Amino acid sequence: MATITKRKWTNKSGDHEAWVLAWTDASGKRHKKQFDKKRDAEAHRTEVTHQVSVGTFRADAASTTIDDAVTDYLKLLADRRDRGEHVTEHYYRTVEGQLRNYVAPTEEHRAKQPEKTRIVFDGGISAVKLSQASAKVIGDFRDRLRAAGVGVVTTRRILGSLSRALQNAVGNDLMAINPASKIRVTGKRGEGAKKVVAPSKADVAAALAEAKGSLAVRMRLSASAGVRASELYALRWKHVAFNAGELTVDGRVDAYKNEDTTKSEAGVRQVPLSSAMLAELRKWKDAAKSSEVDDLIFPNAKGGFLDHKNILKREFRPLMKAAAAKATADGKKFRPFNWHALRHFAISLWIEADLKPKTIQTFAGHSTLALTMSRYGHMFKSDNHRNIMDSISSSIFAEVLDGAQMAHDELDAV
Repeated sequence: MATITKRKWTNKSGDHEAWVLAWTDASGKRHKKQFDKKRDAEAHRTEVTHQVSVGTFRADAASTTIDDAVTDYLKLLADRRDRGEHVTEHYYRTVEGQLRNYVAPTEEHRAKQPEKTRIVFDGGISAVKLSQASAKVIGDFRDRLRAAGVGVVTTRRILGSLSRALQNAVGNDLMAINPASKIRVTGKRGEGAKKVVAPSKADVAAALAEAKGSLAVRMRLSASAGVRASELYALRWKHVAFNAGELTVDGRVDAYKNEDTTKSEAGVRQVPLSSAMLAELRKWKDAAKSSEVDDLIFPNAKGGFLDHKNILKREFRPLMKAAAAKATADGKKFRPFNWHALRHFAISLWIEADLKPKTIQTFAGHSTLALTMSRYGHMFKSDNHRNIMDSISSSIFAEVLDGAQMAHDELDAV
């Protein structure tokens, strides 16, 4: 039972009065809260009475903010990262950026970001109490993200991180339900679609013609096996089966030189290699300083992992400029592409070779066939639908068509 009583007192500043709401939660604990106006006390009584009756009342929710929940969740992730429990530095920083740039922004976090890429979003929900974090509050936050120009995919990821932070609060008994768990993000038709465009064979050939040494081998392997850059740098000689003619992909290296498993279980895969690619890898192995089974295929000068940012800055982008300059000098066209386009190129060749979609999904390491088709479905050869419908209708309209032909023949005979 929740009761409201009127409290009066006098001090040096004069006479005062307030309305005190008192209630008992499901565990038998007594609570009190003071209001300046009776209508506010009555409104809160209605709210807590309902929460107690359905078992969703949490005392700490009234004093704990979403910023507190975010801080607790990031601390949990940091602890797991430090213990090596499936949280990489890259993943931690990604989640931290989503939560601290959008959900609960802090000036401290913003100050750490480069000025050119600094994100300033003022529609966060840091100060919202967990007791007030309703589905509408989260939905309005989503709408502010979209209104600020945040894309569908990014908005989904931000809300996903927020949902996990609030679920952690639920686990800590700070709130009863997770209001972000069922919030959906929709966009305009086609918005957020990731249909890719692979570079042309001519452009890839022109770039490879300018590439030398390790860069050339890395590019050819990426363009034939479809490995991601993070997977490429984690490859060791034990992953190449020269007799079986295949490459095993089972790990990756993040931007902070941390080795981890693939993006998903489906990312662990075996990809067939051509005789030419195997021969080039054999030649590369014979020339390597270290070629034991656990040695990296493409190490840096110290035998460690390559840095992708340095690769792009010092090797790949200059290569694109050199290839473009050569094409201009020869009176030809060249369209520069990014490193990940080599993976798209490999997959486009598999599609061109008429490999089955499920096989391509396996070789690409996609978690679902739907993902493969959403990105590369437009590359598959389309059937001549008109011819197919004609062949189908021939069995349905055979008698009609035969009758029409007979009538036509009879008229010709007259």
